[in-house]
Amino acid sequence: MTPVDNEPGLADRVLGGWLGRIAGNMLGKPVEQGDLWKRDRIDRYLRRAGALPLTDYLPEPAADDDGPPLRPEWRQCVRGRIHGSCRDDDIDYAILGLDLLETHGFGFSTEQVGDLWLLRLPYLQTFTAERAAYRNLANGLKPPLTATYDNPYQEWIGALIRADIHGWTSPGRPRRAAALARRDAVLSHTGNGVYGAMWAAALVSAAFTAPTVRHAVDEALAVIPASSRLARTVRRVTSLHGTRLSWEDTLSTMAEETAGLGWIHTVPNAAVLTAGLLYGDGDFSRTIALTVRGGLDTDSNGATAGSVAGVLTGAAAIPAQWTEPLEDTVRSAVFGFDGVRISELAERTLRLVGTDAP
Repeated sequence: MTPVDNEPGLADRVLGGWLGRIAGNMLGKPVEQGDLWKRDRIDRYLRRAGALPLTDYLPEPAADDDGPPLRPEWRQCVRGRIHGSCRDDDIDYAILGLDLLETHGFGFSTEQVGDLWLLRLPYLQTFTAERAAYRNLANGLKPPLTATYDNPYQEWIGALIRADIHGWTSPGRPRRAAALARRDAVLSHTGNGVYGAMWAAALVSAAFTAPTVRHAVDEALAVIPASSRLARTVRRVTSLHGTRLSWEDTLSTMAEETAGLGWIHTVPNAAVLTAGLLYGDGDFSRTIALTVRGGLDTDSNGATAGSVAGVLTGAAAIPAQWTEPLEDTVRSAVFGFDGVRISELAERTLRLVGTDAP
């Protein structure tokens, strides 16, 4: 794959990745509770509000809505109420990853990732595997023991959501992106949890040069073990898509085949994400809408899908209803970054591209 470090449109694509990640995250955040907000419930909610097909942020719940409660932050994340992005770990880790590369360069160590967490990230804004690893770090443990000691979440989605920065800074270099993401991921994850991070970083990287989203998915698959549960699941989704099975039937099939793994596990979420990307077919709005409607970890999947779609289309092609409410502003729990401009994050990311390239 040809790198694109000097491509004239690179700045627009990097900004598209940031905007897409934030917009997709915001779209999915109100229904981020996969054991309650299953696919049929999400669509029922949208249908009652007259919001299908979904082409904008989620509508407010009707006064007589009898569904499960939305996330507590929903008032800042639904259409008509958004003024800048909500704080969310899916965005915090992208910011933290940028700070990592600015501070230590591409030769960073896993230990330095942990040191930066302790310095910049509040403990109560970490969850599942990241919280276990943070606690282990604070207790003096070192990687890779930080990922394995008293951590039942080793294959959950946390490492995957940290991976985009490595794709944005390695455009057209999916193997390099995957290697960087792996060095980050092993602080807190093992197995398919690490493969998920490698796959996501490669997917974002490949999106800079891939002619279609299917090509990007195929490129990303090449960086993880073919026999892994994650690779087999992604291949299964691409196969079902190739038979022209409907998006709904594809997700129903994958839900059966990944049953029992839980709604935050990397593997079933990768199935939802892959389906959203393939059936979205490069259309930004359709991609993030289908991904979030697929359920499970909706804000994380929406964020990654938005990042890939934003890189594919570039920022200028993202419809205004997704970007204007963000007001070029990010709320973040990462110390020193609350209120930062999205455009500034993209500019800082762009400055890293092509530096320290192995």
